[in-house]
Amino acid sequence: MTLNRADWISPDWPAPAMVRALITTRSGGVSLGAYASMNPADHVGDDPEAVRRNRALLRTHLPQEPHWLTQVHGTQVLQVTADARGALEADAAVTQLPNHVCAVLTADCLPVLFCAEDSSRVAVAHAGWRGLAAGVLERTVQAMALPGERVLAYLGPAIGPRAFEVGPEVRAAFMAVDAHAVGAFQRIAGSDKYLADLYLLARQRLVRAGVVRVYGGDFCTHSDPERFFSYRRDGATGRMAALMWLAGA
Repeated sequence: MTLNRADWISPDWPAPAMVRALITTRSGGVSLGAYASMNPADHVGDDPEAVRRNRALLRTHLPQEPHWLTQVHGTQVLQVTADARGALEADAAVTQLPNHVCAVLTADCLPVLFCAEDSSRVAVAHAGWRGLAAGVLERTVQAMALPGERVLAYLGPAIGPRAFEVGPEVRAAFMAVDAHAVGAFQRIAGSDKYLADLYLLARQRLVRAGVVRVYGGDFCTHSDPERFFSYRRDGATGRMAALMWLAGA
């Protein structure tokens, strides 16, 4: 079987040479139907054997099996250590250890990749609107234990600003923290709902954390069904994996 991995994403950002990053798309795996084809998520209803094979295919591109998380749309950050085992409940992970792969799964929510400018650590966060409003990006920067100006961030594929329809409670949650968030919401004519710019909201929160070197943010999972899974678009669907690690010997 020939597997198409040509459209997997290698972030275009000035990360140090020792930093490695990879974001899968829906190409390159063995899942079928709504989960076709590279679905590494084991909690979305896909055939467990297909998920196992997809993870094995992904593993051939990585130094170790990723540290998979049980994501709950929260702000918990896992410090990945040499003895970390199992799918721990968290929505972000950070490590200073070479060859330990931090990973999050998304399908419209925003994956944010982080690295230190001196290659000392990497991190990845899962930022749906709830986690983003609650401060998961700020918590991740804090867990890196570096000033924000020494951190680079990359915004991976998420639902775009022309597709992310939300209610007034979402706008209120962000406005309660930062009045500048008003610029990320566009009222839908004749409705009490808004279009929300998840990328802009993330950039605003990163600036609050001192991170001004931010890259990426030009995807829309909802409008590109050939390349990306989208929960909002399809309901039953797979997930993309966003992965970060430090190269080691």
